[in-house]
Amino acid sequence: MPDYTHYVNPFIGTGASGHTFPGATLPMGLVQLSPETGNGEWAYCAGYQYKDKVINGFSHTHLSGTGVADLGDILIQPFTGAINKSQFGSRFSHDNEKASPGFYSVLLTDYQVKAELTSTARTGRHRYTFLKQNAGHLLIDLQFGLVNNNSDLSKMVLSSDLKVIDRKTLEGYRITNGWGGKRHVYFVVRFQKPFKAWHWLNGIAPGTKRRLVLDFDSKAALQVNAGVALSTVSIANARQNFDMELGTWNFETVKAKAVKTWNSYLSAIAVEGNTKQKQIYYTALYHSLIAPNNIADVNGQYRGADNKVYKAQDNSYYSTLSLWDTYRALNPLYTILYPEKTSGFVRSMLAHDKVAGYLPVWSLWGHENHCMIANHAIPVIVDAYLKGVGGFDAEQAYQAIKKTSTINHKNSDWSTYMKYGYLPSDLIKVESVSTTLESAYDDWCVAQMAKALGKTSDYDYFMKRSLFYKNVYDKSTGLMRGRMANGDWVKPFDPFKISHAFSSGGDFTEGNAWQYSWHVQQDVPGLINLMGGKSAFVNKLDSLFNMESKVYGDGATLDVTGLIGQYVQGNEPSHHVAYLYSLAGKPAKTQEKIYTIINELYNNTPEGLSGNDDCGQMSAWYLFSAMGFYPVNPASGEYVIGAPQLKKVSLKVGHGKTFTINALNFSVQNKYIKGITLNGKPYVKMDISHKDLLKGGIMNFTMGNTPNTN
Repeated sequence: MPDYTHYVNPFIGTGASGHTFPGATLPMGLVQLSPETGNGEWAYCAGYQYKDKVINGFSHTHLSGTGVADLGDILIQPFTGAINKSQFGSRFSHDNEKASPGFYSVLLTDYQVKAELTSTARTGRHRYTFLKQNAGHLLIDLQFGLVNNNSDLSKMVLSSDLKVIDRKTLEGYRITNGWGGKRHVYFVVRFQKPFKAWHWLNGIAPGTKRRLVLDFDSKAALQVNAGVALSTVSIANARQNFDMELGTWNFETVKAKAVKTWNSYLSAIAVEGNTKQKQIYYTALYHSLIAPNNIADVNGQYRGADNKVYKAQDNSYYSTLSLWDTYRALNPLYTILYPEKTSGFVRSMLAHDKVAGYLPVWSLWGHENHCMIANHAIPVIVDAYLKGVGGFDAEQAYQAIKKTSTINHKNSDWSTYMKYGYLPSDLIKVESVSTTLESAYDDWCVAQMAKALGKTSDYDYFMKRSLFYKNVYDKSTGLMRGRMANGDWVKPFDPFKISHAFSSGGDFTEGNAWQYSWHVQQDVPGLINLMGGKSAFVNKLDSLFNMESKVYGDGATLDVTGLIGQYVQGNEPSHHVAYLYSLAGKPAKTQEKIYTIINELYNNTPEGLSGNDDCGQMSAWYLFSAMGFYPVNPASGEYVIGAPQLKKVSLKVGHGKTFTINALNFSVQNKYIKGITLNGKPYVKMDISHKDLLKGGIMNFTMGNTPNTN
């Protein structure tokens, strides 16, 4: 098998607003062992910014590409010199820094310590080489955590304990309160060789947010090997995780297993292209595989939404479900490439429903944080069911979906939704228009599963709800707009003003009326008619891409990045919009826009993502679009054709089958599709079905430098 990890560059997205991290992790692993270069600002949601010059330590849990900070558990920092200091950071140079899937290393210049990290699913493996004959120390810090504001750091840790079991073993826990709710983190730290002494930095009593320094023998080229195992359940489970996953002190053996694991996932896609194209593509696939995270221990136990301990089926319980982002492309990608993982995601969502009373909205370490809007576990489950993924009880899944869609719960006011046919802006003060639009999409998904299960009355009910989007369309402006309970439109109306739930309220979610007016994934023909027909629709799309790229609002606008006109590649509500040209009969315009987005807003540098990667969604958009199609309606079973951006892509689609996409004559100049064949026969449809993908075969795109006339 080729070594696909050779093409992955974990530094892509670590600059600007990508919010990725470069450290060691495994696909969907509990542990993400990565350096910390900053904290307390939006830029540090993943703890690392490529522009920084100082590393403050290495902690074991991180979020990939989110717009909110949390985690950063159990920080370790090697150092030399004085122990009683307030700062333990060290300068470093990118010249002495390396990262690849499952591995990270850096030279801490001030201490002349080479740090090397690798991981298993539930453990982190450290190797620190002290290059000069100085007293070697390790800081073990339970007080550190990633926070949105530095003032939150003193409140993050609710309680903690750290015990020296013997001169090779530390054990403890910490309970934190943040975006992920009240999180329990239990851990075991073991060393290959004993430390000779230890020093408490701020008290020895439990609950004081412990910080401990360990001393090691001072020898030339002193090397300290350590392993850290985590659990959400107990110290005993952390011990078991350690014993089952770190069976050797040989660092290279653990690293090699990590590389093998990554290759087993990355090999699902084979691409042909130049080195830059391969780096962008395989790094995007890498980022798409970091989350969701399996938080269950090797014995299957995990801590659920109510902080009680449960036993997971198949020892897998997935959290870090950024569903508002990932339902659009990441989850459909898993359904094609890793359907067994999709089964596990659905089972985890149903287990969450049993405890919480409704399906997850945005779950982190098993807890619901209610970030973002609507209930987008629904399209993920419906997509899995309609595509025959299996591995879960369909009736149980449907009942969870129906309950989530009809019984009021936090941020889901179905009584008001049904009374008015939309969410009135004077009753629902935040994101009323966006929530109406996105809930209407979820309703369409519920209807399709109801239909498949023979539930006719439910199908009719939810199909009617799926048309509620029409109730917030203002014909006088040609845009979606906030509406009052009495039917009046919200005044004043500024279609360019950004709304942001956390900072300014407003009728939209991290966007404005121009960006959200296209959010009708379930009924594009209906939206086209609403906007006056195909010609008017296309003209309005042209206006979106051609108008001034201004961004302003009363609150935060940081999420609105990667603009082409008022199209926003850096945030998810726009991700399907370029493909609407194809559905309106102008595929050449889709081809132009996809080419521009990929070539202007993705690259293989730290600034290679135009916005937060959002647990892989930004990357999944690239993966689909470079292949030549995209799931505009993720649960429809159809992928709208755009234009391939690589000469060849081959997908493993299960049971030994391969689906290959060839872009014949593709070049910088030849960005337009002149013709398509599927298995040697002319293909004229504007989409390709999931069923056709799974059959395997060859799809050839003949590319040219002029658009086809329509």
